[in-house]
Amino acid sequence: MPDRFVRIALGAALGLLALFVAQPYLTALLFSVEQPRAVTPRGDLAPAEAATVALFERAAPSVVYVFARRAPSVQDLMRQGTDGTEQGGQGSEQTGTGFVWDAGGHVVTNNHVIQGGSEISVRLSSGEIVPATLVGAAPNYDLAVLRLGRVSAMPPPIAIGSSADLKVGQFVYAIGNPFGLDHTLTSGVISALQRRLPTQEGRELSGVIQTDAAINPGNSGGPLLDSAGRVIGVNTAIFSPSGASAGIGFAVPIDVVNRVVPDLIRTGRAPSPGIGIVAAQEEAAARLGIDGVAVVRVLRGSPAAAAGLRGVDPATGELGDIIVGVNNRPVHRLADLTAAIQEAGVGRTLELTILRDGRPRTLQITTADMGQRVP
Repeated sequence: MPDRFVRIALGAALGLLALFVAQPYLTALLFSVEQPRAVTPRGDLAPAEAATVALFERAAPSVVYVFARRAPSVQDLMRQGTDGTEQGGQGSEQTGTGFVWDAGGHVVTNNHVIQGGSEISVRLSSGEIVPATLVGAAPNYDLAVLRLGRVSAMPPPIAIGSSADLKVGQFVYAIGNPFGLDHTLTSGVISALQRRLPTQEGRELSGVIQTDAAINPGNSGGPLLDSAGRVIGVNTAIFSPSGASAGIGFAVPIDVVNRVVPDLIRTGRAPSPGIGIVAAQEEAAARLGIDGVAVVRVLRGSPAAAAGLRGVDPATGELGDIIVGVNNRPVHRLADLTAAIQEAGVGRTLELTILRDGRPRTLQITTADMGQRVP
């Protein structure tokens, strides 16, 4: 009797083991689907997704791909071939992003995207490639305006917002052509406001927007949008040791763009308001314990000269005037003074508070377009 029980138990165990081993094969045989699967209905997009999709579909047709071919340099032309013969250089191509500003076919981009380019072309969202001409550039703001050639259908101008009421933490969206991947959408938040960004000729642009939306090479000149799909800035630079996005991008605020672009369209240049001083380097001023802008030199015939500002005495090296305020606002560094002058514009009278021989004084000074001065 026990032997019979053992045989039964052993047979059952072997049967279970066989079923265990065969189970994957039986499952595949019985339940395999050899036809396309039925699609499960998704339902509606989440409200945030639907809003983002609508934003992209509304703004993307106004975003363009900008190509600027740089003429070959002397070094390019004289570059040696591998066989020792001289061969003509092919130059290079700079690429970036832009967006349609108005129904007249003007496109806004960064100055550094097209700087030095001898041939500029634009690829629209439809895929059409259109030649473009440079209308005007403002290197101090890293902005440029192009005009499209003949197009089969003019893209719509993009919606313009304001940068005056932005808040840290707002959602933002960037559309551009990073690494040649056209019409790429990235998103993030406003990380900080009132950043300072160095531009050409040693100037600083104040009020710059910082964002963690992914911005990479090729995004330059593209729009930074708010959640309403309005442009609030022009993507212009990143901070990245590797050259790729590190989550720290910068955009020129749209209020600056909206002030500069009409001048570029109208006259081809943007006024550069100034007072005509050469300021001491901030590091040197800090070492001397100076809190303000130390005037090194006053340009001849400038508003600063007319107002009586004094620079460093070239004979004795005695310190000149130190600008510590403008229109009752403190000035701690050159960017504070530059921001106040840019905000005022050309032909406006400012009240400067200065320290002369350690004593405070006030001076009235009228800004001028320093870009029109002959060096």
